[in-house]
Amino acid sequence: MQENLTVVQNVIIESRKKLNISGVKDVISFDDETVLLDTELGKMTVKGEGLHIESYNTQTGDLTATGKIHAIVYMSDAKTTGGFLSRIFR
Repeated sequence: MQENLTVVQNVIIESRKKLNISGVKDVISFDDETVLLDTELGKMTVKGEGLHIESYNTQTGDLTATGKIHAIVYMSDAKTTGGFLSRIFR
């Protein structure tokens, strides 16, 4: 897989309570513990407690979320193949 080095994505965490991400193409799913995003650099999972998407601008790709942030992980394409239900029932 060849990466596009011209794509810039910023991930800013403020005191583990506020998260700003640029380059978000789509919000795949979310609840108060997990936010699954499709970004310019691949699928991303945000784990935490009391997560809430404050704003998401589909035009600019900027997303702001609040809550207690535990982890942010980029996932490889191999882990995200199949639909949403196929991932739940593995």
